[in-house]
Amino acid sequence: MRKSGIMIGLFAVFFFTQKSKAQTINEQIGYLLTDALFYSGQYITPATDAAVYQASSSWMNSAKKKEKWKVDLGLHVNTFFVPKKDREFQISNDDFLFFEIENAETAVVPSTLGNDNQVYLVGDLDGQQVRFKTPEGINQEVVVYPYLQASVGLPYGFEFVGRYSTRTKLKKGDYQVYGFGLKHNFSQYFSNLEQKKINISLLTVYSNEEIRFDFLDVQTATFGNLGLDRFSSKINTYHFQLAVSKEIKDFEIIGSIITNVSDFNYKVYSDSFEPSVFLDPINKLIPQLEETKWNAIGEISGRYQISKFYVQSSIAFGKFVNGNMGVQYQF
Repeated sequence: MRKSGIMIGLFAVFFFTQKSKAQTINEQIGYLLTDALFYSGQYITPATDAAVYQASSSWMNSAKKKEKWKVDLGLHVNTFFVPKKDREFQISNDDFLFFEIENAETAVVPSTLGNDNQVYLVGDLDGQQVRFKTPEGINQEVVVYPYLQASVGLPYGFEFVGRYSTRTKLKKGDYQVYGFGLKHNFSQYFSNLEQKKINISLLTVYSNEEIRFDFLDVQTATFGNLGLDRFSSKINTYHFQLAVSKEIKDFEIIGSIITNVSDFNYKVYSDSFEPSVFLDPINKLIPQLEETKWNAIGEISGRYQISKFYVQSSIAFGKFVNGNMGVQYQF
C-alpha cells in the first residue's frame, strides 16, 4: 500500500512538473512572438510607406485630351531618395519580453531602408539560448527601378493607362508594382481654356505594390529554424490625381495634387521546406500591424515633344521625394 502511495505521489509530481514546464515554454514562445511582431513593425514600415510613393509618381503623362485610339508606349525609370530619418530606429531591452540586446542596453539598428549594421539579440527558450543577428537594410541611398507604361485614348475625353514592372532586385529583397487607371479631361468643356492651351484632367488609379525582404533567420536546437526568415507586404493603393498643365509650343508643364489611400497586408514565410510551429501563430498576430493610410503628394512634371517621341521628367514630394524620367513613343 505504501509503495502504491509513493508511486502515485511521484506520478503526480511528474505530471504537474511537466504541465508547469509546458506552460513555461508556451509563455516563452508567446513572448518571442510578441517581440518578433514589435520588431516587424519598426523594421518594415519605412519600406512599405516608401513603396506607395514610388508607385504614385508619373501616372499622368499629359493633362491634355488624348486623341481617340492614339496609343503611347513608354519606358520610365523611377528614382526614390531614401531619407536619413527612415534608415534606422532605436531599440532597448525595455522594448522586449523575450530577447535582450547582447552586451548592451540600447542599440541603433537599420530599418529595411537602412544600412547593413547588425547587433545580436539573445533569449532563452526551454534552457537553450536563441541568438540571432538583426536583419540588414538595403544599404542604398537611392532606389532605382524601371517599368513600362502604356496609354490609349478613348471616346469622350477618357484615357486608359496601364503600368507594369518586373521584380526589381534589392539587397536583401525585391520590389514590384503594376496597376491601371482612367483619366478624364475637363478642359474640353471650356473653349477659352483650350484656346489658351490650358488643360485640366482628373486621373483615378489602382496599383498593387509588393515588397519582400529577408527577415529573422533564427536556428534553435529544439524547434529547428523558426521559419521567420522572409517578410512580404502586399499593398493595394487607390490614387486620385488632379492635374493642370500649360502648353508652350512643344513643351507642357504639369502641376498635380495626388491623394492616395493604401491597405497594407503582411505575411511572414520561409523559403525552407522545414515545418515551423511559429509561422501560423505569427501570421495570426501580423494583422495587428496592418492599417489603412492616406497620403497627400505634390508633383511637378515637364514633357517635351520631338516628332512622335516625348521626353518627360517629374518630381513628387511630400513625406518623401521621388524622381522619374521617361521616354514615350506615340503610335
